[in-house]
Amino acid sequence: MPATERLVAILKASDISRTVNWYTAAGFEVRGSHPDGAPTWCEVAREGTLLQFLAGDTPWEGGPALTGCLYVPTDNVDGVYDEIHERVDCEWGVEERDWGLRELVLRDPDGYYITFTQRSTLP
Repeated sequence: MPATERLVAILKASDISRTVNWYTAAGFEVRGSHPDGAPTWCEVAREGTLLQFLAGDTPWEGGPALTGCLYVPTDNVDGVYDEIHERVDCEWGVEERDWGLRELVLRDPDGYYITFTQRSTLP
């Protein structure tokens, strides 16, 4: 996918330390967390996708929720699977989808679906 198709999002989390641990296992780089000790904010990144998580007092009522999934474009879905499948449970994939994408879907501890995706190599 073109470099311009990238995602930046901030999401509510129930436990930032657990979120950091999960995203690290899923191959994301932790770019920061605050405050030290018991963080209520963190930022993780992978392949141009930047996610921030906020816990504790947030501007949003209720618990973490998203009715959809977050797509992380990659050049090698199979490589992502090989890298992380022993550390993180995969919801499904690697699969060729009818809409021309090859996908691997994960579900983080707060229920957010993270979909690694690349253009299918099949005709």
